[in-house]
Amino acid sequence: MEDTPNIAKRRLREERTISQMISLYCAGNHSDRDRSETAYCGESLCEECKAIDDYAVLRTQRCRKMEVKTSCDECEHHCYKPEERKSIRTVMRYSGPRMMKAHPIAALRHLLGR
Repeated sequence: MEDTPNIAKRRLREERTISQMISLYCAGNHSDRDRSETAYCGESLCEECKAIDDYAVLRTQRCRKMEVKTSCDECEHHCYKPEERKSIRTVMRYSGPRMMKAHPIAALRHLLGR
């Protein structure tokens, strides 16, 4: 089933937001010289964070509840494997508070679930 234009727009926005969060985490926790990969959002990442970014974007692309969900944490269908869920939680705990300064519009939309 194909996304409606509104759902497709939301999906793209969520992919970009999660990628921005991962790149923010990587920039704050990994050396500049290790960041040779490119995130979905276009920023630099290390290999470890690139793997997280690829997985998170893929999960967002395949999300079956995009039209009704508010956040992945509240969804009854968990798309992430347990180890990846642990990684993304670590990223979100670090990046969440920093998103308002780095990407304020994305942060507000994420908080409002839009």
